[in-house]
Amino acid sequence: MDEVTIYTDGGCDPNPGPGGWAALLIRDGKKIEISGSAQTSTNNRMELTAAIQGLLAVKKPSRIILYTDSQYLQKGIEEWMSKWLQRNWRGTNGPVANRDLWEELLSVKAKHEVTWKWLRGHAGNFNNERVDYLVHQARRAVKKKIT
Repeated sequence: MDEVTIYTDGGCDPNPGPGGWAALLIRDGKKIEISGSAQTSTNNRMELTAAIQGLLAVKKPSRIILYTDSQYLQKGIEEWMSKWLQRNWRGTNGPVANRDLWEELLSVKAKHEVTWKWLRGHAGNFNNERVDYLVHQARRAVKKKIT
């Protein structure tokens, strides 16, 4: 089974507003960068989209370590998901936000063995800084299209 490391990031400015997402995939020392944007989104939706797109880019079932600086993504998938499913997609304050993307994330991660790792953003990790840069580029590109 292949081993892949993925760094993801997403964001909007303002939130909600024009958004960008990015993923950096590393396999056998080779790096692939992917990114995209949305005219209107939220930080959380862009973080989820980055993870989904990163996992979709890995075509064969693989062992994946996915790094994110989003506690929403990391805690959502590792801590909150089982409770949401037990309560038919209800959280402590009502329906789970972004259910469509959470369901898609569950589907795309199913063929892989994924280990989710949180890391502090803007703390000097080169790969995390790189995806942050790509997110800013994607956001700027979509803002130019809007104005």
